[in-house]
Amino acid sequence: MRANFRMQRLFIDAPLGPDEQVSVSAEQFNYLANVLRMEEGAEILAFNGRDGEWKTRLTFPSRKKILLEPVEQVRSQPGACDLHYLFAPLKVGRLDYLVQKAVEMGAGVLQPVMTQHVQGKITSLERLQANAIEAAEQCGILSVPQVLPPRKLVDLLEAWPEDRRIVFCDEGDQGQNPLPILSAIKETKLALLVGPEGGFSEDERAMLRALPFVTAIPLGPRILRADTAAVAALAVLQATVGDWR
Repeated sequence: MRANFRMQRLFIDAPLGPDEQVSVSAEQFNYLANVLRMEEGAEILAFNGRDGEWKTRLTFPSRKKILLEPVEQVRSQPGACDLHYLFAPLKVGRLDYLVQKAVEMGAGVLQPVMTQHVQGKITSLERLQANAIEAAEQCGILSVPQVLPPRKLVDLLEAWPEDRRIVFCDEGDQGQNPLPILSAIKETKLALLVGPEGGFSEDERAMLRALPFVTAIPLGPRILRADTAAVAALAVLQATVGDWR
């Protein structure tokens, strides 16, 4: 069943079910009461990543508190998205965009990766998680992606499970069309790796290309910014070997 985009959606970090009244946070209270100006009896959709999506009714037990009263489950909980998204951190504004778009495109795990030419850094995992939750609220996703702490590329590859194929966007690849390469992939467990603004170093490219569980792809005849490359790569991957098929 597809998401209902006509109703406001809210992530709730609490159990959802019959007779389970849920209190919203102070930030959510401000958003519902002061920004959206919702009143007693208004209905919104709530999800927690575990119990599906519920239509809930707002009640105001006090001037500073809102409770959500579940009315009915409108969507059952699907399986979590299995695509891992590995990315070199960008500068803050573009990093927020990158995380939001990765969630919209179906990433289930967000793994920051520190490469030799990385220019950005992760200052707050909580901020990344908040961006992931906001993206899930806006695009109808019921599973909130997992945000992992940053890891060095070498360390990540040394401990990588070989049954999950990494597709990495190689700006030095001489080809232009990624579709034949992606279409030949047989594995169902996948990860996408996108490098920093400065690209991968030659040593990193050689290391990645030497690994049996890594597939390199080009992304057309133009040089793409890292955040643009992420969206383009996620789109072609989902369309060929992902959940768009």
